[in-house]
Amino acid sequence: MASPPEIAQILTSTLNSDPNVRMAAELKLSELLVNPQNALSLTQLILAQDADISLRQISLATFLPKHSASILLRKYVNEHWSPFFPQFRGNAPPPDVKEQIRRAVFQGLSDPIRKVRSLSAHALSTIAKSDWPDEYPDLLTSLIRLISSDSPSAIHGAMQVFTEFVRDELTEDQLLPVLRELLPVLLSILGDSERHSPLTRSRTVAVFRQSVEALYMVKGQHPASVKEASESILPVWLEAFKVLLCIDPLQDVSGENWDGLALRIQVFRTLDTIRTSFSRALAPYLSDFLSHSLLHLQVLYPTFARYYLTDDASVPKSSEDEPIELHKLAAQIMDFISSAGRGSHIKAWFEQQNLPAVVDVLLLWAQMTKENEEDWASDANLFVAQEDDETQAYSVRIAVFDLLSSLITDGPVRIIKALESSTNRVFSDATQARSTSDADWWRLLEATLAAVGSQSEAILDAIEDEDDSGRPKPIDLERLLTGVIPGLITLHEHPFLQGRALVMAGRYSKLMSTAIAGQYLDAAVQVLESPETGVPFKISAVKALQQFCHGIDGTALVPTAPRMVKDLGPFLLETTEETLSLVLETLAATVEVEGGKWLAPNLASDLVLALLQVWEKNIKDPIFLSILTDLLESIAHASPAVYEVAVKQALPRLTAAIGNTDPEQSWVASSAIELVSSLASGAPENGLGANFFTTVAPNLFATLKTTEDRDVIQNGVAFLTLVVRRDVRQLLDWADADGCTGLGHTLLVISKLIRSQEESGGLVIGDLIIHLLRKAGEDVLPVLPELLWAMLVRMQEAQTATFLQSLIIPFAFLIHSQSDAVLDVVEGIDPATLGGRAGLDVLLNAWCENAGTFQGFWPIRISTLALCGLLASPRQSVRSVVVKGDIIVREETRNVDEVIMTRSKTKIVPHEWTRVPFPVKALKILLHELQTNGEAATLSAPADVDDDDGGSDWEDEERGTGGFRPDEVAFLADILGKAPDGAFDPEDILQDNDDEDLRSDPVSQLNIQEHIVGFLRQLKEGNTGFSELAGQLTEEEQEVVRKAIT
Repeated sequence: MASPPEIAQILTSTLNSDPNVRMAAELKLSELLVNPQNALSLTQLILAQDADISLRQISLATFLPKHSASILLRKYVNEHWSPFFPQFRGNAPPPDVKEQIRRAVFQGLSDPIRKVRSLSAHALSTIAKSDWPDEYPDLLTSLIRLISSDSPSAIHGAMQVFTEFVRDELTEDQLLPVLRELLPVLLSILGDSERHSPLTRSRTVAVFRQSVEALYMVKGQHPASVKEASESILPVWLEAFKVLLCIDPLQDVSGENWDGLALRIQVFRTLDTIRTSFSRALAPYLSDFLSHSLLHLQVLYPTFARYYLTDDASVPKSSEDEPIELHKLAAQIMDFISSAGRGSHIKAWFEQQNLPAVVDVLLLWAQMTKENEEDWASDANLFVAQEDDETQAYSVRIAVFDLLSSLITDGPVRIIKALESSTNRVFSDATQARSTSDADWWRLLEATLAAVGSQSEAILDAIEDEDDSGRPKPIDLERLLTGVIPGLITLHEHPFLQGRALVMAGRYSKLMSTAIAGQYLDAAVQVLESPETGVPFKISAVKALQQFCHGIDGTALVPTAPRMVKDLGPFLLETTEETLSLVLETLAATVEVEGGKWLAPNLASDLVLALLQVWEKNIKDPIFLSILTDLLESIAHASPAVYEVAVKQALPRLTAAIGNTDPEQSWVASSAIELVSSLASGAPENGLGANFFTTVAPNLFATLKTTEDRDVIQNGVAFLTLVVRRDVRQLLDWADADGCTGLGHTLLVISKLIRSQEESGGLVIGDLIIHLLRKAGEDVLPVLPELLWAMLVRMQEAQTATFLQSLIIPFAFLIHSQSDAVLDVVEGIDPATLGGRAGLDVLLNAWCENAGTFQGFWPIRISTLALCGLLASPRQSVRSVVVKGDIIVREETRNVDEVIMTRSKTKIVPHEWTRVPFPVKALKILLHELQTNGEAATLSAPADVDDDDGGSDWEDEERGTGGFRPDEVAFLADILGKAPDGAFDPEDILQDNDDEDLRSDPVSQLNIQEHIVGFLRQLKEGNTGFSELAGQLTEEEQEVVRKAIT
């Protein structure tokens, strides 16, 4: 057993700058810590007050899976403490040693050194995951005793354990008893500002927030107990929060540190949590808390301006040497206002002259900071990232925009009017400040333009709605666009304001006349061409051009479009990351103007060469590849002449890249195939052009023959499908040096994928087979029996729904188009080659089991039509096949809809099914399709559910839509491809799921409901066995049949 001094010496060596010494020490530690006694020595070092603090921290890191700690020490608990941990390797400490180690770590919670306390807390939380409650039953009691002590250090240490413990470890049954004992102690600490620091008190609020979240999580299992607990606990804490927020917030930013802000951050964060989980309890207090929120933003703004906008003063750190940023409190307050502002009864608060005050203060907080200005001026990518509408970088500026968006959604006209009033005041104040030579006069003006621009979509919709209703517009943007913004664009000494003005103009370009739009467009292009303009202004010009392309009529853009492409081209080779994405997206928007008919071949040639260079530099980036493929397709689609030039420039280089068969660089071939596909997608209607497939085919088939990379295979199959659809003759006419045709190679690819155990190819292989059968059916006919046999063999082993669909839908297509011939082939397959099963038995069983999982509008319809044909077939071989029917409901599985059936449960209580003749199952599938096609499940919640989470807080109009506002329902409907009234739009579904060939197919134009109803009526009239068939349906299904045929 190594002594603590020996352990300390080895730990010292782990900090040595010599890598050899350091590695030797780490290996030595790894050997020593296999022995539990040495781990005990390590804990003794933790308690040694005279030991070097760095060594004590490293010692504690043994128990903390934290990436910054020593890897060797960190591994001890994970590898040697308990079999509970996945990395366990044996040599667990005996119970008495474990007890001593736990006692030592627990003692570390009271250590006078904060870092030791924190590491002890993390260590104890980790140990508790495996030991509590069986091996460590007194942990909670000990922690509550510790948190009730008079020691600030001990309270701090225990609080950190509770923060993780309440969130992760307590079960539903343990939670409520623990909280009843814990929360009163936390509340007493929160209220005792004389004895406890703001940071300690903030941690009590953090633990309380975790408790609220935990209560909400168990509400479904213990509704009565949680309701009782929330009604007794929440009001007390909310009253305490009111008292805390009544204290002047300036007190917390006037001393040596800003510790008090941490407490306020936690309070507003907890209020937000209560709002989303127990909103009814918060409702009586909302007006007061909203008033406190507004007051905090108003009172603290001067401090924000001093430290972040104007002075270079350093932001004070906390007493624990960690930064507490004022803007984090502001952002948290804004998040709370956004959440609280949704209630219908809270509108009264906004209407009491609070809304203008909220808008005014939000614009103040949206200003660029000094740090923003420095960072954005030096790093174009940072500047572009903060401009992105979908930015992930959260800041107080983004919080302002999010809150404005939320307020506009709830009441667009009133908030837009308030925004206009604030904007007018800002313009007036900025003009006055500028006249007094205030160097920062432009900041608030830039922030206001940014705020108005960030809400452009909602504001434009509101203007259109008011105009359509004959009411005055809520904001006069035309005055800004014609009388104010043009003057700002010329202020070269303020590039951020210049750029903001130009971007805003682009966002509202839909409101401009052609003449005004042309002036702005010319100004943006001049910015790109001027060598004097700085990076922020140039990037803003690029962003504005992108907006102009979306907002201005294409005919007005055509004269300037070639100039825009020429000016944007150089940026392709000079920019990276977000800036390059912006340039590519702007080029894509430009090329799409009027379908690119204005694009000259020589300009297209230069652009394609530049895009290929971008691709070669960013070949592994999926985002760039996505933009490049769309852009290359748009260029190719511009005109036949441009297509010819694009192919001439790109195809040879891309073909060479496809021939790269290095498995370590598979992305090269994969991305090259995608780009070739984009060229083919943009091809003219008369085909791919001479030698297109001849150029690509040798390298393509060679790569597909050898590669096992999923992306290469999928992209290759997708390209072959595109060739079949666009110019199948080229594939059929090509042959390699050995005489193997393009069709032969394609069939080899299909055969390889069918035999492969890797099913990730999914739907792509099915699409290729379908289009081959549609476009080259006569050529495929000689090998069709062998192909169908191979598909049936694989069908018996396939596991994934998408792969099974790829195998089944081609049969459905063939049965619909030439039923007898295909059924003859399937019936003629020797059962011995299918494991003793008849071909129809394999096909129909797989079909019936997976019909409910088919994806895509056309595949579902062709399956339905083919099932109709099979159901009407007089063949005894079809009618005699027996398939799975309905699930057999037993007592154990009766509540399967309410209970999640895990794999272990289904092994204990496996599902059982009835066995029915195929015609019965086929009829069931058709009836299900009849019921579901064209209808959507409603979004409404049951009206009789009493929701303790505060249903009364929501708008009455939201109750019928499950908590969603009508505009949100419309948004969801748009995503789902249906109208808000529940009727699906087939055109939307077709565009999203099927290619244009299938969209134009007669199958897609068929009214499937009318067809099924007509088919059922014909079946009843012409089939004497229909009544017997219908008699095997459930009562609900029989009712559907009766309604359909009468």
